[in-house]
Amino acid sequence: MIVLAGIIYLPRNYILIFSCILIFGHNLLDTVHYDNVFWSILHEYRFFDLGSGYDFETAYPLIPWIAVMSLGYYFGAFYRSSFDANKRKKMFNIIGLSSVTLFVILRFINIYGDSTPWKSYDTISKDLISFLNPSKYPPSLMYLLITLGGTFIFLAHTEKLKGKLVDFFKTFGRVPFFYYILHIYIIHAFALLFAELSGFGWEKMILKDWVTNVPALKGYGLNLGFVYLIWISIILILYPICKTFDLYKQNNKDKWWLSYL
Repeated sequence: MIVLAGIIYLPRNYILIFSCILIFGHNLLDTVHYDNVFWSILHEYRFFDLGSGYDFETAYPLIPWIAVMSLGYYFGAFYRSSFDANKRKKMFNIIGLSSVTLFVILRFINIYGDSTPWKSYDTISKDLISFLNPSKYPPSLMYLLITLGGTFIFLAHTEKLKGKLVDFFKTFGRVPFFYYILHIYIIHAFALLFAELSGFGWEKMILKDWVTNVPALKGYGLNLGFVYLIWISIILILYPICKTFDLYKQNNKDKWWLSYL
């Protein structure tokens, strides 16, 4: 977000070029390794031991994510009222389908675009899972082609949808960062409560490592059905909060702290 604050002053075509160079070229750095935090923050997913049982994790390397954000900014301009909606739909379909097609071709070739090439197993289902499991940390070219490609196709065919369900999801879309920050703390509060009620003790959820790597939490958790139920419950809990904040933003556009750009 800090980088984008400067990038927005570039000519729009430069923003597109900058974004595409990073997205299509950053996997060239996969073989470059430096044993320092700075490089990992830029491009390499790693853990660093801070002592006393604590780790520092570079889960979201900056280089590819910066490009994804700047690319989103570039395409946001196509939603101006002066831009023809039919032309936008056609263009997004072409970009989306081309991205998915390129993903299939490059993934099949298995030479470039992902730090973890897919492997052939003894069954088609395992082959497919491996094929559709590109690296997200950092997001590889393969990961971005299939996810952003699907996003463009989705945007091309949902623009005219209306109704209460659409309004429900649009609320979260207008306050995404607000929702993102809140949901982390609410989910962890649920996890603390469940740890206490299930006999593990809430203190165990003050994590120094991944929850699955903590011996004292072996057996902690719920089946997938309950996980989905909790996920839906958290969305419903946060909806009125996000709706209130969204209305506040809409009615106070003059306040500088409510707008990033």
